[in-house]
Amino acid sequence: MVTALSVTVLAAAGIGHSVLTGIDDGIARVDPFRDMKNRPNAGHGTNILLVGTDGRDRITPEQRRRYRLGGEPCHCTDTMMIVHISEDRGRASVVSLPRDSYAVTPEYTDPDTGRKRAGHPVRLNAAYAEGGPQLTVRTVEKMTDVKIDHYLEVDFTSFIRTVDVLGGVQICTSRPLKDANTGLALGPGRHRLDGGRALQYVRARQVDAASDFGRMQRQQRFLAALIERAASSGVLLNPVKLRSVAGAALGSVRADRGFGTAEMIALGRAMRNFSPSSSEFTTVPIAKMNHRAPGVPGETLRWNALKARQIFTALRQDRPLAPHVAKRPKAKRVPVAPEQIRVQVENGTVTPGLGRRVDAGLAATGFVTTRSPVNARDRSVRRTVVLHDPRWDRSARSLAAALPGSELRARPGLGPTLRVVAGADFKGVRRVKAEDPYQGEEGVVTGDEVVCE
Repeated sequence: MVTALSVTVLAAAGIGHSVLTGIDDGIARVDPFRDMKNRPNAGHGTNILLVGTDGRDRITPEQRRRYRLGGEPCHCTDTMMIVHISEDRGRASVVSLPRDSYAVTPEYTDPDTGRKRAGHPVRLNAAYAEGGPQLTVRTVEKMTDVKIDHYLEVDFTSFIRTVDVLGGVQICTSRPLKDANTGLALGPGRHRLDGGRALQYVRARQVDAASDFGRMQRQQRFLAALIERAASSGVLLNPVKLRSVAGAALGSVRADRGFGTAEMIALGRAMRNFSPSSSEFTTVPIAKMNHRAPGVPGETLRWNALKARQIFTALRQDRPLAPHVAKRPKAKRVPVAPEQIRVQVENGTVTPGLGRRVDAGLAATGFVTTRSPVNARDRSVRRTVVLHDPRWDRSARSLAAALPGSELRARPGLGPTLRVVAGADFKGVRRVKAEDPYQGEEGVVTGDEVVCE
C-alpha cells in the first residue's frame, strides 16, 4: 500500500538500467487515461495516484491465517493517496483520500457492458469496483481538479515482499496498539516489523476511535519510516540489494504504461538526497463525518470544501502544503488530541483579560474551549491549575502539557469538561499533538515528525 513512493527513492542510487533491467517487464500494465477528455490543466511537478488493493488471493494460506486475512478477496481499494513530487524533485507531498469520501462519478462507459452510465453519487472506493483504474482516476480528478500523471496500484503481496527485503521497518508507539481484526498487538516502545506484521500495522482500524483516520495516519507514519529505512540501510548504494528491493516492490504492482524504468531512474537521480524531512503528509479535511447521501448505502464523509481546495491548489501550484511548519515550535506529543478535549478557563488572578488570553491560546492550539472564561473564586492563584475528573486523566495530562508549569488536581465528579484556573505564572500555551490525532493536527506533518525520535 505504501511501497510505491519508495520505488523512486530506491532508484536514487543512480545506478541505472543495468540494475533495473528486466524489472520493468514484470509490471502489469493498465491504461487509466484512455479516451479521457476535459481533464484538469497540468501543473508543475508529477502527480501519482497510489491505490492500495486487496490482493489476498495471492497470499499463501499460512500468511492469510497468521495475519488474519480471512474472507473472500474483494475487487476494492482500501487506500488511496495522491503523491506529488515537486518539479525540483526536492519534496514529496502525500495526500490521503479517505475511502468513504462522498464522491460523484463523471459519466463513463461501463467496462463490462460497454454502455454509457450517467454520473452518480458513490463512496470514493466504489469508483474502482465499478469502473476500475480509469473511473478511479477520472473521479479523483473531478473531485480535486488535480491532473494525475501516473497511476500505481499496490497489493498485499508487494507490500510484504518489499518490507521483508529491506530487512523490516522500525516504528514506535507511546501506547499499546491492539486490533482484534488484524491481530496487531504492540506494546509501547520501538518495534522492527517484518512484512506481515507491517501489513497488520497499516491495516488496523480498531486501535482506537479514530478508525480510518487513525489508519491513514499510521500508513503515513509507516511510509516515512520506510523512506528512512531505504535511505539509511545502504540499499541505495548496493546494486544487488537495490535490484532485490525494486523487484519486490514492483513484482506485483499495476501501473500506467508511461511509468517504467526510465521514469523511475530519472526521478530517482533527481531525488538522490531525499530524506524523511523532504516529505510531508496530510489527509483531506472532513467537514461532516456521518453524511448520508441518496443512493449511497450507509454513511459517507463530506470534505471541507475550503480546506480541501487549499490543499489541491498547493499541489497544482507545486507549493508545500504547510510552508510554515518548519518555523513553528515543535509540538509536544500527548496521549489525547486537543480537538477531543473540552476546557473551561477561569482567571485566578486580578490581571484583567488573563482568562481571555488563556482561552484564546488553548483554542488556537486546538482545544475545544467554551470561549466564555470566568473569574475564579480565588483571585490569588500563583500556579496555574488543571482540575479534572480522574476518569479523564489522559486528557488532563494532555492539557497540562500545553500549560508548562501547571499543576494537576483530581476532582471526582467534575465530568468530561476540564477546568483551567490561570495563575500568575502563566507565560503562554505550548503546541501539543496527539500520537494518533483523530483527524490530524492541522493536517500536515513532515516525514521527520512522524518518525518516532
